[in-house]
Amino acid sequence: MDPDVSTSPSPRASGSAAGLVLRLLVTAAVIAAGWAVWHFYGAQQTRHDARGRFFRTGPQTVRDAVATKADIPIWIDALGTVTPLATVTIKSQVSGTLQSVAFTEGQMVKAGDPIANIDPRPYQATLTQQQAMLAKDHAALDQAESDLKRYQSLAKQDSISGQQVADQSYLVEQDKAAIASDEAQIGATNLNLGYTRIVSPISGLAGLRQVDPGNYVTPGDTNGIVVITQMQPMGVVFSIPEDSVATIVAALKSAGSLPVTLNDRANVHEIAKGRLDTVNNQIDTTTGTLKMRASFDNPDQTLFPNQFVNVKLLVNTLKEAIVLPAQAVQLGANGNFVYVIGGDNKVKVTPVTLGPASGDTVSIASGVALGDHVVIDGVDQLRDGSEVQLAGAAPAAPAAGENGGQRQHSGQHKHGDWAGRKDGSAGDTPDADGQPHHHKKHGGDTPDGAPATPPASGN
Repeated sequence: MDPDVSTSPSPRASGSAAGLVLRLLVTAAVIAAGWAVWHFYGAQQTRHDARGRFFRTGPQTVRDAVATKADIPIWIDALGTVTPLATVTIKSQVSGTLQSVAFTEGQMVKAGDPIANIDPRPYQATLTQQQAMLAKDHAALDQAESDLKRYQSLAKQDSISGQQVADQSYLVEQDKAAIASDEAQIGATNLNLGYTRIVSPISGLAGLRQVDPGNYVTPGDTNGIVVITQMQPMGVVFSIPEDSVATIVAALKSAGSLPVTLNDRANVHEIAKGRLDTVNNQIDTTTGTLKMRASFDNPDQTLFPNQFVNVKLLVNTLKEAIVLPAQAVQLGANGNFVYVIGGDNKVKVTPVTLGPASGDTVSIASGVALGDHVVIDGVDQLRDGSEVQLAGAAPAAPAAGENGGQRQHSGQHKHGDWAGRKDGSAGDTPDADGQPHHHKKHGGDTPDGAPATPPASGN
C-alpha cells in the first residue's frame, strides 16, 4: 500500500451519512409531534365511559323516523310446489301402428282437439266380418221363427209332437241371443275404431312427443304418446305448521277464503296472486304439518309444474297499528328497546313490545306513542341521555358563554388571543377544525367535563 494514500472517509461520504441521520431525526420528530398533537387535542373530543369505550361529547349525528299508524297484514309464510290441477298421459287404448300425430310439442291444446291417429283398417275389417255374422244370424232367426209358427199350427191338429214344437222354440231363442252377441261385438269394434282417433281429454300444454309415427303402440306402453298439463288455473301445494291450523280455520270461517301471494325462489319478486282452495283433512304425523292447496289463474303461464315458490298466506290485518322501521328496534340485555328523541334533542332508552311485522316495518304494541321520533341510524355511540343532531339539520347556535362550541372557563383566554400573541406565551391555539384549543390549565372543566390536561412541555 502506498503510504501517501489516505484511508480516512471522504468529506462527501461523511456529509451524506450526516444528512441521512438528520433526515431520520427530523422524521422522528415530526411523527412524535403529530402523535402528541393528536393525543392532546383528541382527548378534548372524546371521553371514556365506565367500560372504557370511547363516545363523543358533542351531539351525535343520527337519522330519525316518526311513529305512524298503518295497517299491518299478518302473513303465514310457507314453502310451496306448483302442482297442476290436472295432468294426463295420453296413451293408446287399442293396439296398432301410429299413423300420425296432430299436435306440436309445446302447443296449447283444447279439450277434444286431435292428438294422434292409429291405423284403423284391422278394426274396420273386423267390423265388416261381425256385420256379416249379424246378417246371417238374423236370417237364421227368421227361418226358426217361421218353422215355429208351422209347428204350432200342426200341433193344434195333433199332427206333430209337442216335443218338436218346444225344441223349435228354444232354437228361436238361441238365434236371438246370437244376434244380441253380434250387435255387442259390433259395438265394441266401433268403439275401438273410435279409439284409433285420439283426442285430448283436457285443455292444457302439450309436452314432448314420446313416440314417433310408424311405431306400434299398445295400451301397456308406460310413457304413452304425450303428457298434457293443465296450465289455467294452476295449483300450488304447501304445508303449514300445525300450530297455525287453528288461526287459518278461524280465518276461513269468518272470511270464506284467504288470499295467497307467491314470490319467486329468491323471495324477492311477487309472481302471482290467488286464493286458498283446499285444506287437507288430516295432519301429517311425521312432519307435524297440514297440506293446503291454492289456485291461481296463471294468465301469463309464469307458473310451471314442480316449480319452487315462496307462499304467503294472509290470515288477518292489524288495523291502524303504531309502526316503525324495523331498523329502529335494538336488542339489549333486557329485551327490545328504541332510542326516543326528546324535545331537548336528547335520547331516552325506551323498552318496547313488538307486534306483527311486515317487511321492513314492525308494529309496536307498547312503549312508543304516535308521533314519537326514534333513531334509526347512528346508534353505535348512543346511550341514555346522549345529545343528538338530526342528519341534514343546521347545527345549533352556541349557547351563551360558549366560544366556538366550547365553554368559557374562569381564567381562560378569550377567542382570538392566539392570533395576536407573538411572544410565544401560553394562549388559545387553533384546533384542527379551526376551534380554539386551550393550553393553560384552568380552574374549571374542559369542554368534555373532564379535568383539564396540562400542556405538553415547551408550551
